[in-house]
Amino acid sequence: MKRAAKLFEPIVDRDNLRLAVGLAMRGKRDRPAVREFLAHLESNLSAVREQLLDGTIRLGEFQQFVIHDPKQRVITAPCFRERVLHHAIINLCEPVFERWLIDDTFACRRGLGQVVAVKRARDFASRHEFFVKLDIRKYFDSISHGKLLDLLARLFKDARLLDLFARIVRAFRGGMGRGLPIGSLTSQHFANFYLGWLDRQIKEQWRIKGYVRYMDDMVLWGNDRSHLREVAQKAVAFLNDVLDLGTKDELRTGRCRRGIDFLGCRVKPDCVTLNRRSRRRFRHKLMALEDSYLDGELDEETLQQRATALLAFTQHEGVSSWKFREHVLQRCAVSGHKARTG
Repeated sequence: MKRAAKLFEPIVDRDNLRLAVGLAMRGKRDRPAVREFLAHLESNLSAVREQLLDGTIRLGEFQQFVIHDPKQRVITAPCFRERVLHHAIINLCEPVFERWLIDDTFACRRGLGQVVAVKRARDFASRHEFFVKLDIRKYFDSISHGKLLDLLARLFKDARLLDLFARIVRAFRGGMGRGLPIGSLTSQHFANFYLGWLDRQIKEQWRIKGYVRYMDDMVLWGNDRSHLREVAQKAVAFLNDVLDLGTKDELRTGRCRRGIDFLGCRVKPDCVTLNRRSRRRFRHKLMALEDSYLDGELDEETLQQRATALLAFTQHEGVSSWKFREHVLQRCAVSGHKARTG
């Protein structure tokens, strides 16, 4: 693929920056930092543009907080000005990433996502006998800054854009030379792109047809177990030697008819259900909503909105967990706003 060029000027164009402001403030309009930026919008946009052009823009202003969903993660959210910058970059660079990625990677892509990835996994499970899963240790924390920037230079040609990429990447743990912040828009696309090199190796060099990746969740399918393990071992070597990523020691292999845990689901050739961890999370979150409602922390409208969002994944086409879902709902105040007993 020919390297993309002449993107820096469109990125710093005022119309693109205005569009980026609109994208960055979605769902955050009432936050003080957003209101302050909007109160002086034109002067702020002028400052961002001039600082980008002369290379003086400050980067690396983050806020950090911890979530448990289900395992503990540290979210590193950039300040609003940097969010605007990230959206401005991705507005122009996303189509380049999109053209380069293979069809069977599903994270950070319009019209794809988790639900489509699960459906594709079921399709492969129905046509193959065996699977193998690849596991990377602490993926976002492990990405090499130098290797990532070298790979970006193979896709983008504009020197000023590559310099901006380098400043963004090294603004987080620059002294360590490794790691991308979870919670940054550019990080999502950079991380997805980074493993795209393994995607191409698996599909184009090793000719594996049954393959799905959602960020760092990767599964291969085949009918020859020994060949599948051989390819998986090649993939592990590629991750270690080429992408400088550590992997978990043991490859997880199995028969498709027994099911595979993937993206919160248990995927089998004939059905998809919520896996054990997702069932537990669903139950706990729904009951926590009930408690907040009964304690007066949520009104009924907010309760319904959050419960609907929580139910969404369990109700998507192809997931056969309605009996479990109905059982939990019957125990919760959501079904009638009655206090639990026992």
